[in-house]
Amino acid sequence: MEPEVLSVLAPPFVSRTQAESEMLRSHGKLRRSFIRKKRELPPSAAPTPSQGGIEDVSVPKNIDLMALPQLCFPGGLQVTSEQKEEQFHFLVFTDILGNKTHGVVMQCYRPILYNNKISSQHVCSVLLLIQLRTCRLSDMEERVKEFAAKLTLVPIPPPGQLHLMFTIRPLTIILPSREDKDHPVIDLDLHLPFLCFRPQQLLQVLSCLLQEQRVVLFSADWARLTLMAESLLLFLQPLLWQHPYVPVLAKGMLDFLMAPTAFLMGCHLSHFADVSAETDDLILINIDNGSLSTSTFDTVNLPDIPPVAAHCFTQRCKLLRIHLDLDQCHHASCTDISEQRAQRRTWQRSLNNDIQRIALELIVNIFRDVSSHLNYEHRVFHSEEFLKTREPAEQLFYKKVLETHIFHSFLKDRLNRKMDSFARMELSTRSEIEDKIIDKENLSNLPSSPLCFLSLPAPNTTPKPIKVFKLPDFPASLSFHSVQSYYIELIQQLGKAIFSVQSENPAMLARYYYLRGLINTLCSRRLDALSDFQNLNKTDTAIFPTSLVTWLVDSLQRDERQQAQRRPELKRLILKVDNEKPLVEPDDHVKKFQLPCKPLYQEEFMRCVQECRIVRDVATIQRLFDALTDSQPKQVDPELFRVFYTFWKEMEAEAQDVNLPSDVIDRLDNNECVYKLSSCVKTSHGVGKIAMTQKRLFLLTEGRPGFLEITKFRDIQEVKITSVPFLLVRIPSLRIQTSRRPEVFEANLKTETELWNLVIKEMWAGRKMADQHKDPQYMTQALTNVLLIDAVTGCLQNQRSITAASKLAYFDKIRQEVPMIVPKTTSETLKHKINPSLDLAEPQTVHVLLYTPGQLTGTGKVGDMNPKLWVALSGGKVVVFDAASWSMLQDCIQLGQSQLNCMIGLVQEQVWIGSQDSVIYIIDTHSMSSNKQLTEHRHEVTGLTVDSTFFPSLLTYSCSRDGMILQWDSSSLKVKRQFLLSCDYLSSIQIHNSALWCCEYTLSPLSPSFNQCCADSVELCLWHTNNHRHPFKIISLPGSSGVTCMIRVKDQIWVGRSDAGGQCNGQLSSQVLVVDIESHTVAKELQAHSDSIQTLCSAEDRYVLSGSACRDGKIAIWKVE
Repeated sequence: MEPEVLSVLAPPFVSRTQAESEMLRSHGKLRRSFIRKKRELPPSAAPTPSQGGIEDVSVPKNIDLMALPQLCFPGGLQVTSEQKEEQFHFLVFTDILGNKTHGVVMQCYRPILYNNKISSQHVCSVLLLIQLRTCRLSDMEERVKEFAAKLTLVPIPPPGQLHLMFTIRPLTIILPSREDKDHPVIDLDLHLPFLCFRPQQLLQVLSCLLQEQRVVLFSADWARLTLMAESLLLFLQPLLWQHPYVPVLAKGMLDFLMAPTAFLMGCHLSHFADVSAETDDLILINIDNGSLSTSTFDTVNLPDIPPVAAHCFTQRCKLLRIHLDLDQCHHASCTDISEQRAQRRTWQRSLNNDIQRIALELIVNIFRDVSSHLNYEHRVFHSEEFLKTREPAEQLFYKKVLETHIFHSFLKDRLNRKMDSFARMELSTRSEIEDKIIDKENLSNLPSSPLCFLSLPAPNTTPKPIKVFKLPDFPASLSFHSVQSYYIELIQQLGKAIFSVQSENPAMLARYYYLRGLINTLCSRRLDALSDFQNLNKTDTAIFPTSLVTWLVDSLQRDERQQAQRRPELKRLILKVDNEKPLVEPDDHVKKFQLPCKPLYQEEFMRCVQECRIVRDVATIQRLFDALTDSQPKQVDPELFRVFYTFWKEMEAEAQDVNLPSDVIDRLDNNECVYKLSSCVKTSHGVGKIAMTQKRLFLLTEGRPGFLEITKFRDIQEVKITSVPFLLVRIPSLRIQTSRRPEVFEANLKTETELWNLVIKEMWAGRKMADQHKDPQYMTQALTNVLLIDAVTGCLQNQRSITAASKLAYFDKIRQEVPMIVPKTTSETLKHKINPSLDLAEPQTVHVLLYTPGQLTGTGKVGDMNPKLWVALSGGKVVVFDAASWSMLQDCIQLGQSQLNCMIGLVQEQVWIGSQDSVIYIIDTHSMSSNKQLTEHRHEVTGLTVDSTFFPSLLTYSCSRDGMILQWDSSSLKVKRQFLLSCDYLSSIQIHNSALWCCEYTLSPLSPSFNQCCADSVELCLWHTNNHRHPFKIISLPGSSGVTCMIRVKDQIWVGRSDAGGQCNGQLSSQVLVVDIESHTVAKELQAHSDSIQTLCSAEDRYVLSGSACRDGKIAIWKVE
């Protein structure tokens, strides 16, 4: 007997009139038709010619009805003489894009009359319903149809912590939501694999999947196959399986196992011997006895997962409580079945959360260092460099994994800076890993190295609290009118839920708005739906349904558009949707670095150098290009570039492989490395090798190895080349005069003399500039220049190599051409400088700075408790620094593409940022992400201020260039008042003495006076707050450059000025003036930056921070007296 599909029940199941059908036809999804012959009917029921012999059945496009009967009966259709219990198994259909459709198969037995004997026939239903057990075969279709029809009335909850509850009597079902938009819904018991396999075996299975092997699961239970396969793929998240996936193979489909590509499939255990004998190179996994083998050998001979990550995984698995009875034995027994089910769900959800965390930690530990070998700008992954950093025993595993499709897809997400669960865990544990790094010398006797992974605290397994929303009871009749009444009742219930939470829980409020917008869409209430989705901007933009909103706007009728124009929030939303440019397909390619094979002109050379991560800074690359093309046509030969690249990589390897005696290592500072080592030479302190670190020169003496410090770079007074007589010739030597030693150090470096002279002078000049400007990046740049000098000299190998390499000695050139003198007042006041554009190819303008105090009520992490510095750069980028250590916490938060104009911090742990695109972005200070936006302004937002008079209730004011001022309730994010000023360009607002001061120029409050200054003015005007006619005092500012910004700190006004005459070799050309309020005089003139000062901010009145334009692009930190 051959099974066949008798009925196809596909939504919509709602009966409606023809007019209603025409009205709603445009809302239905496109489906393909399945044309099948009708069953033979008795003559009385035979179709008339007008009816035809075929019918169209709407079927989801990714369901293969030809294969469905075999998958429903994977063991074949059976007839038996005895009654059996119902059995279930699960199907997964995957289309070419990787989208999955899941199905549940129920196999049940019904008596039939065969040769006057009663037998049982094996039948199949695609949905589970309890009543099917007792209903007649003729009623089964109606029961299934009714069950499916009610399911279609259940909306899918958005990602988050809102679950839906509904009742299909006698069942009460809770429909979970996804954790976030990148995660599937988890409704499996994820501990099942741990009941079938030991952790070591489970690691073997995951290793096979990561290496994209041909994997076959076997079990005597069809249901177990899909449950196990789905769980294993979830353990790989966020890596996605890219190959054929058929967890249940019918016996007629076993030829699928001959496919040459990687796959994951499942078969009945009875086929194990046949599959093993007939196929090669398969990984055979017996779920029932927990064993792994191949079709050739009894064991799996594949590289194992790296031991550090594997050991961490196995240790974590020991802490899992995978046995419910053991875990709950100390609790009282439940007498209520509903309570018992709820306890089971809570236990399972907590266990699933622990397992997901452990599996994610495994993936993070395996691929943690991948991001260190990515070039985001040019989308290059340096696989060879990555492999060199792996332990020898791990390299074969990584070589195989790095060539897989699953890893290639993972790389695309990393290069796109996708903030998924992997990125969040890697970021949150990065500082802990760095803090716990142990010297490899101390790990040589241990079975598994870096303990930093194993010494992490146990993962926080407390799941987020869940809110369950109960849907109304389903209507008795499924007519169109009844369904619409059901939707209206659901909208009313959602309205009550929205009113109940309001500003208490913005995340939950967003989920209610989303659901109500979805139901309003189904009811053709397009304007109400758009209003609900518009509210997501203020609650959680992460779940904003862009495509659905675009479809709603496009489907608006003329009268609806006219109504929308009278509702300001809808008018702005529609305008935004209409004006949005078509989405450009993201660049998803991933390149492996390859050396060039044709001559490189300057632009190509710059790209190639940045791709191979030798250096990123554009100005340095231009100097390198000039050095390599010295006295040659302005192009670099590919062979020359290959030699240069080889020298550079060899220098990197040599620096890592320098073996220093332990007593020498003890004399060096932490993180101090030897970057250059001379040959063995005669010196004034004996024979040895000269070693250079980023801080000093020292001599490694020959014979009995020893350490003799020559000098620190900051102590050098003079470096010059001389010669010493030797027999009839003079040998070049290098003399170094230092402030710490009266005697001169001299080394007979012979042919290396000129190179070492150039190198030492560059490091000396870099150290002097770093000390004078309180900017350690100068020293880092000098070290990069030195390494480039060394590589250029090595690859050119000609008489002009030193002359060519000298073009890279940038700081030494500045030292010789321009006196490096920083005024005493500037040096005493300047505390430190930081570079927010460190990870970018070119310096960016610092547009806005904001200091936020430490959050003592934070999550307990150091990063949350420390104060932060928020930096707005060009192009909508925000960089965050830890204001305690001035280290970078977050390298890039992208807020649109426009310039950011203003920032303000609120006590609700939020940062508001106003942009030129008229949006106010709200950043959560803990998650470092922006999921809320305020879109009420029409023009660019230019100012933000907060009124804390009635603390803890805060009122926030925002202004835009057209003169519009909005007053916000900081908790509910609703506009309380708005008013429009008549002005050409409203640039800023401030609260002072309960009054809102608005001006076209920058204002700073004085008590009881205000000061004002124009951007092109050299005067500071002071005004009485009770007399607005004329300034009572005008202070003339020294110099001719205009004023760009100013703030009040204690009894001082700090004034930032524009560039006085352009940048000249790094010279400081813009000033910060400190004006004393009482004496009305300029107390200090600080030489701040080499470009105009764009912004100033205060850090608790102890420090003032100044940010400059793009030719400088740095932030100076000044002490306040």
